[in-house]
Amino acid sequence: MKTIGILGGMSAASTQIYYRELCRITAERLGGLHSPQLLIRSLDFAAIEALQMAGRWDDAGQLLNQEARALQRGGAELLVLATNTMHKLAEPMMRGVDIQLLHIADATASRILRTGLRRPGLMATAFTMEQSFYLDRLIAAGLAPIVPDANDRSQTHRIIYEQLCLGIVDEDSRSTYVAIADRLVQRGADGIILGCTEVGMLLNQGNVAVPVFDTTLIHCEAALDAAL
Repeated sequence: MKTIGILGGMSAASTQIYYRELCRITAERLGGLHSPQLLIRSLDFAAIEALQMAGRWDDAGQLLNQEARALQRGGAELLVLATNTMHKLAEPMMRGVDIQLLHIADATASRILRTGLRRPGLMATAFTMEQSFYLDRLIAAGLAPIVPDANDRSQTHRIIYEQLCLGIVDEDSRSTYVAIADRLVQRGADGIILGCTEVGMLLNQGNVAVPVFDTTLIHCEAALDAAL
C-alpha cells in the first residue's frame, strides 16, 4: 500500500472525515486489522481563510507548495488536498513536487460520468461555485454543471464558513440546504455535487431527491484506489 499524504485543516472538520472514511474503506476492502498508511499535515484554517478573504491567493499557493513538498519529503507517495476550494491553487501547490495529486474535481467528474448523468447541481463555497477553476474542470470532463442563483450561493457559502467549518450542524441550515438542492433539481439538475468537503454534514442521499455525489467520500475512495 502506498502512503497517502493528506494536506488538510481547511477545515479541520472535513479533515476528520477524511481520516475516518479512509480507515473505514480500508477496513472494508482489506479486512482484519488493516488501516491506511497516511501522512497528515493539518493547517491553521484561520490563516488560510484570512488569505482567501484578502485575495492573497499567491501567498496561499506558496504556503500549500511548502506543505506539499514537506509531505513528499516525509515519504508520501501520492497527495490528497482535503478541500475543494483550495484546488484553485493545485498548479502552484504542485510546483517542484514529483508525486501525483489526486484532483477532487476529476475524481468527482469520473464518478458522475459512470452513472450516465450529465447535469449536476453544484453546492460549494462561493469561490468554487463562481470561479472557473472547478467548473471548467467539470465541463472539460463532459458535464454541464448548474450553480445556485446569487442568493442561494450566498446562503450556501455563509453556512459553510459560519457553521460547518466549526463543526456546527444546525437543523434550520439543513432545511435551507435541502431547499437549495430542490431548486437546483427544479432547474434541471440530475444530481447534486456536495462540492465543499463539509456539505455532507447537512446533505445526503436521504434528503435529496436526485443522486448525491459527496466529493469527500469520492476523493477518499479514489485515494485508496491509487494507494492499492
